[in-house]
Amino acid sequence: MSLTLSTDTARSSLQATSEQISVVSRNIARIHDPDATRKTATIVTGPGVGVSIPQIDRTSNQLLFNAYLTANSANQAQASITSALDQIQSTVDDTDQERSPAALMAKLSAALQTYSGDPQNPAVAASVVSAAKDVSNALNSASNTVTQVRQQADTDIATSVANINDLLSQFQNLNNQVIRGTSNGSDITDVLDARDAVLKQLSTEVGIRTVTRDNGDVAIYTDSGVTLFDKVPRSVTFQQTSNLAAGMPGAAVYADGVPIAGTSHIMEIQSGKLAGLVSVRDDIAVTYQSQLDEMARGLIDAFAETDQSATPTLPAAAGLFTYSSGPTLPPSGTAVAGLASSIKINPNVDPGQGGNAELIRDGGISGAAYKYNTANAPAYTERLQALIANLGSGQTFDPSTQLPSSSSVIDYAKNSVSWLEALRQSASAEADYRSTVAHRATSSLSQATGVNLDEEMTNLLDLERTFQASSRLINTVNEMLSTLIQSFS
Repeated sequence: MSLTLSTDTARSSLQATSEQISVVSRNIARIHDPDATRKTATIVTGPGVGVSIPQIDRTSNQLLFNAYLTANSANQAQASITSALDQIQSTVDDTDQERSPAALMAKLSAALQTYSGDPQNPAVAASVVSAAKDVSNALNSASNTVTQVRQQADTDIATSVANINDLLSQFQNLNNQVIRGTSNGSDITDVLDARDAVLKQLSTEVGIRTVTRDNGDVAIYTDSGVTLFDKVPRSVTFQQTSNLAAGMPGAAVYADGVPIAGTSHIMEIQSGKLAGLVSVRDDIAVTYQSQLDEMARGLIDAFAETDQSATPTLPAAAGLFTYSSGPTLPPSGTAVAGLASSIKINPNVDPGQGGNAELIRDGGISGAAYKYNTANAPAYTERLQALIANLGSGQTFDPSTQLPSSSSVIDYAKNSVSWLEALRQSASAEADYRSTVAHRATSSLSQATGVNLDEEMTNLLDLERTFQASSRLINTVNEMLSTLIQSFS
């Protein structure tokens, strides 16, 4: 090898090493960036040209990346469901707590028992009204809480849809940069990282699948197969409901004009925060609110009064418990949307509203024709005993509420709490599992493609030695040339 060729080779090595050090420095600078992938400089050697770096590559693993997207979407869907169930559970509580409708119904039954043992005591009668008021207030509060959970889910759906559209817009810009960079051979590794970061965020909102084309272009579809991005973003639309009343269905979410959530169809998304929120708004909360409505109807039926005339002609009417459409009784065996939020104590029996609490014992809350204690006997207890029996007697409930359709209203309330608790525990266990899977997917992807500081520092030391060797070669050639020149001078 001639001195000139040796010098050129050493100089090319110095330049290549300098570029390699620059790449390592970029890696180290983003060591804490979870979206950064490791970059490497590809070295090419050739006779007479020394070494060169034609391109910068990044470490990627599409299989692990897709696994991350899937795991993240499933985790976000379950997290949304678990969070909503915790909100409902924290307000309704369980049968051992004071605020539980089931526990308050049991207290109402106990108050009736006490009143039955002391029917002449108006203070005990007032305590029954107070216990009944606690039950109706608990149902009002629980129903309102469920409505708030549904309303919040509807608001969060609107936010999620806005995020999806914004992310798709960001993705279009980055995707175009990748296509241009691929065609002209420029370094697009950082742009690819940014584009993948957008896909990660998008998978948080909705389950997605991607297809990569030869020119670097990527198309995005929902996990149900609806196009979200193909050359250009497809519009995701949703009309938020300002006042989501009990039983009122929420609006559907559309992607590219196709319904993907919120209505019955075959292209329904399966994961992502959006899927979880829609499940809460349209399924879980609605079912639980229907159970509360059925508890209210069961109470109204249990305390209903019938015409006590010798020849009854009047229909049965609401007694201690009534509601916005009272005194007409709600239809039996069918959930009436919003009943739990409107159930209340009949003013005719509430001392706080000028009523007479002893009408519980005597009847006639709905009028004289409904009076049971026609003799005005102060020791009359038959009506109280009948009310106690009614609370424990079987009724027919709406089977669509996912609870046994035949039970007493007290047992129905207990079954409702059990249903909610079982659902919450199941959702919590599923959320833990999904979270673990997502964490492992994140860890695997990071280990496979992320930046390792120890590895980068080792590379940096190797590059330093290479730089020193090339410099020493140039110095040696320089010394040889100097010696040669001096020998001729």
